[in-house]
Amino acid sequence: MPDLRGRLLANEPLGPLTWFRVGGPAQVLFTPADEDDLAYFLSKLPSEIAVYTIGVGSNLIVRDGGVPGVVIRLSPRGFGAIEVAGDTVRAGTAALDKRVAEAAAAANLSGLEFYFGIPGSIGGALRMNAGANGGETKDVLVEARGVTRAGARVAFSNAEMKFVYRNCGVDTSVIFTSALYRGVPADAETIRARMAEVQAHRERAQPIREKTGGSTFKNPPGHSSWKLIDAAGCRGLKVGGAQVSEMHCNFLINTGDATAHDIETLGETVRARVKDNSGIELQWEIKRIGIPSH
Repeated sequence: MPDLRGRLLANEPLGPLTWFRVGGPAQVLFTPADEDDLAYFLSKLPSEIAVYTIGVGSNLIVRDGGVPGVVIRLSPRGFGAIEVAGDTVRAGTAALDKRVAEAAAAANLSGLEFYFGIPGSIGGALRMNAGANGGETKDVLVEARGVTRAGARVAFSNAEMKFVYRNCGVDTSVIFTSALYRGVPADAETIRARMAEVQAHRERAQPIREKTGGSTFKNPPGHSSWKLIDAAGCRGLKVGGAQVSEMHCNFLINTGDATAHDIETLGETVRARVKDNSGIELQWEIKRIGIPSH
């Protein structure tokens, strides 16, 4: 790939790139310079080589054995631009959700305040239909753009994203590169008050100063995961250096020396106890990639 402009690193540790601060290395870590560079790289990469994409690692467990193949990390430099035009906001997928909410607010556009409470980037928000405080990505997205595994550029309308709760229906091999949102003009004070409300809720209800991966399990229809976990006696439960948060049961935290194995084992223990107690099977919301060391 003589024309590659991004950065390729071999056996690069991924733990420092995740909020949990755990996990093994990527066989190859690629940080593309921009969308053209990403498309070029994918078009030249042999199709049998596995590709994974990560953002800011806020909702991710990298297993201790590392990730074979290529891990692509989009950087704010190449994919972090946010532009407002009229009632629309276009954001690169490495832009933080929070920054997109701030850009919309600065332009007196409402509807994106819920992003202020989501500690991830836009790529993850598109892939997982991220939502909080009564809003979801599907409510405000106009279109998403991306690059296929073969290096072709593609675009998806809101309907073509096939959004469902905490997921979208777009082929998982597509790497999203930008998103276009539509806001609703509103009074600046109202928008700011809503964002302050979102932030206050996070501070009050979530262990945001811990090494955590955010919301661990999806809420089953008609239920709150945290209530099911609490009822199963899992609040404060520990495995190695991993613990179920005392503050919010649907958050797992690394108390200092946890391994990815500790965290995932704790999650599976919680799932088993909830199943025994309520008959309900919790589904992981946190993404897990790589191979276990055990």
